[in-house]
Amino acid sequence: MPEILTQSQIDALLKGINSGEVSTDDKDKNEKKIREYDFNSPKKFTKEQLRTMDSLHENLSRLLSNYFSGILRVFSEVSVLQVEEQSYYEFNNALPDNALIGLIDMQPKIRNMNESTMMVDMSTNIGFFMIDRLLGGSGDGYALTRDFTEIEIAILTSAYQRLTGYIQDSWCDYIEVSCSLDSIETNPRLLQVYAPEDIVIIVVLSVKLREVEGTITICIPGMGLEEMLGDFTSKYTRINKKFSDENREAIRKQVIENSLYGSDLNVKAIFAQTQLELADIMRLRVNDVIPLPKHVNGNSNGNINLFVDDVPWFSGKLGVTKSKKAVKITGIYKH
Repeated sequence: MPEILTQSQIDALLKGINSGEVSTDDKDKNEKKIREYDFNSPKKFTKEQLRTMDSLHENLSRLLSNYFSGILRVFSEVSVLQVEEQSYYEFNNALPDNALIGLIDMQPKIRNMNESTMMVDMSTNIGFFMIDRLLGGSGDGYALTRDFTEIEIAILTSAYQRLTGYIQDSWCDYIEVSCSLDSIETNPRLLQVYAPEDIVIIVVLSVKLREVEGTITICIPGMGLEEMLGDFTSKYTRINKKFSDENREAIRKQVIENSLYGSDLNVKAIFAQTQLELADIMRLRVNDVIPLPKHVNGNSNGNINLFVDDVPWFSGKLGVTKSKKAVKITGIYKH
């Protein structure tokens, strides 16, 4: 039963407050902050191991940013927002009813470790934006709250397969793993991937595609991950000691170049250009001839310019190969 103050005690407290003898502050400024710790469910992963996971997914963020920019033709920015340890129940309970979750099988190639399943949840607005852009739309109709159709899931399967490959590449920089996309699910309540009390690592990636903002959340099972992180940490430390800043920058540049090698570029060879007044253009008719300021064999040095997406990259000469007109590269411009 709580203690009840008498009237005299109440009067004494009021008098002390008015005189300043009794402090009204809830806590002393010098008081140390105390954080609760549940000994029934202790933390399985150390701060160093969580930082290791953060570093691993920084590389994944760069790969995804380049991929989204190339395939969607929009400005994209991906970064690691948060890395934390949770129970699977906490993670699953926080998911919305309408979700887009890829189940990825990950098989480590060291010490005969068992295969585990990774969950990758993508914000629905990101998914609908990608579908609209991939089908040639402007990307404006992304604020939808409905479920994904089977056709829409089929369209996003290729994106999830590419994401699976990037996850494997990020891990394989330090630990040999094999990843494959198992399925894409839309109802998290029906997923029975782990037990509710199982410990998982949650990695949240912040994704910005033009004005669309969302997240990609990766759920990694804690079972077996602790041993993998031990190998990862030791190897990551050795790599940090081995490579200088210049080497790291060269590796980062190579990763970006590799991710852009599949991009389609427009290459055109321009023989000559001239200027006409609008009045002359309006009077042009069939069989009219427009004289150009070049001879048939090219300019004074015999070269023409080749443009890659409207940027001059090469010089060349006109010719014929296999009964088709062709251009032979004779020089490369410095940029």
